[in-house]
Amino acid sequence: MKLLTTTILTTGLLAGAVQADELRMSWWGGDARHAQTQEALQVCGTKHGHQVAAEFTGWAGHQERITTQIAGRTEADIMQINWPWLPLFSRDGTGFADLRDFSDIIDLSQWTEEQLAGGEMNGVLNGLPVAETGRVYFFNKTVFDAAGLPLPTNWDEVRTATGQLGEGVLPFEAQGLNAIFLVSTTVTQMTGKDLIDAQTTTVAWTPEELAEGIRFYLSLVDDGAIRSWQQVAGEGNIELFEMRPWADGRIAGTYEWDSAYAKYADPLGDQDLVPVPILQVDGAVNDGTYRKPSMLLAISARSENPQAAAQIIDCLMNDPEAVDILGDSRGLPASRAASERLAAEGGIDPNVAAAHDLVLAGNGPVPSPLNEHPKVREIFGDYLEAAAYGQIEPEDAALEMIDEMNRAIRSFR
Repeated sequence: MKLLTTTILTTGLLAGAVQADELRMSWWGGDARHAQTQEALQVCGTKHGHQVAAEFTGWAGHQERITTQIAGRTEADIMQINWPWLPLFSRDGTGFADLRDFSDIIDLSQWTEEQLAGGEMNGVLNGLPVAETGRVYFFNKTVFDAAGLPLPTNWDEVRTATGQLGEGVLPFEAQGLNAIFLVSTTVTQMTGKDLIDAQTTTVAWTPEELAEGIRFYLSLVDDGAIRSWQQVAGEGNIELFEMRPWADGRIAGTYEWDSAYAKYADPLGDQDLVPVPILQVDGAVNDGTYRKPSMLLAISARSENPQAAAQIIDCLMNDPEAVDILGDSRGLPASRAASERLAAEGGIDPNVAAAHDLVLAGNGPVPSPLNEHPKVREIFGDYLEAAAYGQIEPEDAALEMIDEMNRAIRSFR
């Protein structure tokens, strides 16, 4: 999308200020986020006596733009950064400023240490989580109620529901990325380990452990609880929320980001999509919740005005007026002050709030951003697909997958 740029000049400088600091902030998003962020920057700039130039685009091409800017040393002072980009732009933690150096300006107490850990690289707080998101199980309560079945609380109940929800109705869906997350969550529950060992930057799972996760996924296909990879491909790999069977209630469950609730609930009309506690495999040592910052605000390590940038970040994240303006334009805020304010004003869908509570209550390990490295995802998907087509045994797929993923992330050690 063509870059849209606007400059916001504050008119109410703080009394006694000799000259306003000139800052730039870059982000991606849609029209609503652009408008809300510009308004909030106007408020925060006025309060702190700074001039803030806004640089915003759509999602497409934003990473490439930031990559070019950082390489050319022309990046903005404040940047909205996607969580998986941290190891790409700040492998050793020096790519962005350490926000703990500005703890006298940014009220970091509004975030838990676990939340802050999601923005760290090499122990350096490179980014402040704007919002958190995580994977949650959602089921169509209307469909289960009509069949006289309770909402599933474990995988045995999902399997039992197969064939009891009505002719041709499936209790669950796991296609593409969801299949990858289903396998990952299963192995994490069984082992207590994230895919990537943060200390060694290698795959933490053994081939045997990963193979067991692949077999679990295939068993759900064999039992008819979910569509096969072949069926999904044959239907064109259409997004679930765009599918007629989903809108009609013929697929009654999915595993999605809590922040994406509306995207899946809206097509259902009057049907009731609700979150349920994380489904766990037998012998699970944790619930495998995959929780991450949905995006971060970072300060360039080369910013000439990092203190001023820190003031703007604190205002955007914690100031009541700015919080009211931004609302949930970037998801449910991670800042406790912001989330409590929005909740008190009744601006959050109860099902979204319930799903987010499940994410926050989860006890899965803190995931590495390398989980979402494009090459890691590609390797995972390719071998899982091959196993689903019967082209390779789960044990061989797991062995090859781990070997190739370790090669892909070797440069980040």
